[in-house]
Amino acid sequence: MEKKQTVPLYKKILNPIICVLLGLAFSAIFIIISGFDPLTVFAKMISYSFLNSMGLYGSINGALPLMFCGLSVALAFRMKLNNIGAEGQFAIGAVLGGWFALYGPSLPAPFGLIVMFLLCALGGGLWAAIAAALKAYWKINETIVTLMFNYIALLFLDYLCYGPWMAPKQTTAITPLIPDSMYLPGLGGTSSALILAVVIALLLQFYLQRTTGGYQISVIRDSSQSATYAGISVKRFIFIVFILSGALAGLAGFVKVTGILHRVQAQLPGGAGYTGIVVAYLSQFNPLVVILVAILFGGLQNSCAAVQIMGVPSQIATMIQGTIMIFVIAGEFLNHYKISFYREDGMEVPEQ
Repeated sequence: MEKKQTVPLYKKILNPIICVLLGLAFSAIFIIISGFDPLTVFAKMISYSFLNSMGLYGSINGALPLMFCGLSVALAFRMKLNNIGAEGQFAIGAVLGGWFALYGPSLPAPFGLIVMFLLCALGGGLWAAIAAALKAYWKINETIVTLMFNYIALLFLDYLCYGPWMAPKQTTAITPLIPDSMYLPGLGGTSSALILAVVIALLLQFYLQRTTGGYQISVIRDSSQSATYAGISVKRFIFIVFILSGALAGLAGFVKVTGILHRVQAQLPGGAGYTGIVVAYLSQFNPLVVILVAILFGGLQNSCAAVQIMGVPSQIATMIQGTIMIFVIAGEFLNHYKISFYREDGMEVPEQ
């Protein structure tokens, strides 16, 4: 396996599209085995999630946490940092912000929301900063650290929701509702968090494309040795990117608590941190495209109810997500690497 020197723009655009289609084709096999027509199932999923106002609002609500997790992963990957910990950063952000909403001092709107916004971002950023320190000073693989920290964060969240934060007379692991003053305003049938996500995506795009910091991130991505030679502090940017990435994932907790559920519950992220990886890959790490792809995945999640009405197991929609994830990650790898064959004497076999 050898890394390709350049990847044409048309391949970068076509690759994720083809991978999604392959994922759907592979999923169709299992839909047929289940005794259903895949075209009918896909058509029902699309019409339910996007072709009526209620379904579209549901798709956007499901997409909101994916937007922030996708932006989180995309930012880290722009510097070739594998932040697989958006799930845990999401949870810690929700814990810190949820604590303020439930047990903190009562502040008039909108000051309470602003404080909770900052606390959620701080929680996710600090959780990511641990992996940043281990990566910057001891070269410890950030993929393993961020992945393992997910379990710690999720178990801590479960402990709080099953234990000291659990609402009275409840049999499920949920907290009481947060005060009305901490609710994000609505936007039609969805939340104003959509505007927040778009604004942050625009700011992130501007930072990466139009600022010195964004340029330095691209230099580090291409070659950390060249960046060091040019006087760029790689360690400093590992902290900057990781903390910003974690803060974005923490804001997913802010959105889920204040704009959707209005309370904290066990397993709150619900896999959004992992799905954010696929969203980021499909978006080619472009913050603005992340918003659109997240809505598509939100629709995929929202379509579970539609397929259940047809008698199709709701796990079909989850299987489609997983299949697309596998195909996209494999396609992205093959888009940047090629297979070369060599003879025993070390001479490369020319391409036919």
